[in-house]
Amino acid sequence: MTKIKSIFFLMLLAIMSCSANDDSIITNEIPAPETFKILSLGDSYTIGQSVCETCRFPEQLKDSLKLRYTEQDTLNLNVIAQTGWTTTNLINTIASENITNDYDLVTLLIGVNNQFQGKPFSLYETEFPQLVQTAITAARGDKTKLVVLSIPDYAFTVFGQNFGNPATTSSEIDLYNAFAENHCTQEGITFLNITDITRQGLDNPSLVASDGLHPSTLAYSMFVERLLPLAIEKIE
Repeated sequence: MTKIKSIFFLMLLAIMSCSANDDSIITNEIPAPETFKILSLGDSYTIGQSVCETCRFPEQLKDSLKLRYTEQDTLNLNVIAQTGWTTTNLINTIASENITNDYDLVTLLIGVNNQFQGKPFSLYETEFPQLVQTAITAARGDKTKLVVLSIPDYAFTVFGQNFGNPATTSSEIDLYNAFAENHCTQEGITFLNITDITRQGLDNPSLVASDGLHPSTLAYSMFVERLLPLAIEKIE
């Protein structure tokens, strides 16, 4: 009888142990809510001139990323950009913003106004690397969390066709993008080309916003289509 009681007691302990383990497994399957932080730095192409606030590419990117996470997770987006900003304007504003250094993803798209305003190319050669380093610092000091986007080509818009020499505009934008891409390649930083999308603007006017100059919501969607896989890789 004593032996039977002992066996029963051991079986009872085993059942209790399994129940405890099952509870633990169930608990572990419920992930804790997470918060992700995205920083987008730039000019009119980042702020989304002439499109709605949720239509600009950083917002579209955030909305696309949300689909990968639970309702409890949070994605915070901070956009530091303004129409007309050069590299100098962006540097000065970042200095006054005192941004934190805990972003999970940073995007940088800057330089068109250096070209448009006829600034010396040497200024971009000096200030673009500074902005890249600032962006890396904001991304927890991790350069793999940064994506630099190429400068769109406004020569392929109605405005661009009637401003200066469109061929010169394109060649100068190529010069800026080549410098940015070479710098990123040398430093092991992700560089994403979206310029070719904007060069379809004359053949496909739906890629140009109502102002006849900036990218449309559709164009920004095409930016995000290329950017999203990179963003997922860097955040996760």
